[in-house]
Amino acid sequence: MAGSRGVKAKAHEKLDSATINKVIALLGSDEPITKKEACEILNIRYNTTRLQRIIDEHNEVWEYKEKRKSQNKGKGATRDEIKTVIEYYLDGDNISEIATRIYRSNAFVKAIIQRIGVPQKLSKEEHSKCYRHKYQMLPEDCVREEFAVGEKVWSVKDNAIAEIKREMTVEYMNSCAGYMKPPVNYEEKYGAKGYALYVLTPVDLSNSLFPWMDGNRVGYHSFALAYDIGSLKHLEQYGVTV
Repeated sequence: MAGSRGVKAKAHEKLDSATINKVIALLGSDEPITKKEACEILNIRYNTTRLQRIIDEHNEVWEYKEKRKSQNKGKGATRDEIKTVIEYYLDGDNISEIATRIYRSNAFVKAIIQRIGVPQKLSKEEHSKCYRHKYQMLPEDCVREEFAVGEKVWSVKDNAIAEIKREMTVEYMNSCAGYMKPPVNYEEKYGAKGYALYVLTPVDLSNSLFPWMDGNRVGYHSFALAYDIGSLKHLEQYGVTV
């Protein structure tokens, strides 16, 4: 986004990098557009001084990013970079966004995710397609046969971080009046333990009708077999707190 220092974008204005790059290219083409047309593309009021400031700051930011990327080129990933990549990725940022933030290439970020064994977070569209057919494969470092109550894990089915609430054993389900009898023995039927999960979908409630509530605890209940649950414990060695 342009305007990190002086240019403040209004809600209706199109000051994203892609649109500004498009305007710069059109202004510099063999048959350049007018500055009025450039303002229309950016959806800003016709003001040549502001238009030039937007372009200048965009170029300045781009040059700084390229300089930082050049300085980092050929250097191995630092511990802080690995930690940052993991945390941003688990929070839902895509590879391109992370690469931009740490002044590295997309390939660099992708390599960290694959090497460390971070569960792949799919887009909503990709996840819906995957869910209809089969679940996403977990990295080998995430595979476990059992989990502890309270442990933060990755739920493949939900494409999100979840908390283990309990193992759904035959004994537990027999003790609950609401379960169908006889209950399913998940280990016998599916070859894996079954777990009740609480999927975490944090939201900012500070400006809502319930500002006193902990937005980090917002979520919903789910269920998964152990082979569709990913352990995140191996990420702790990089300083990541899930």
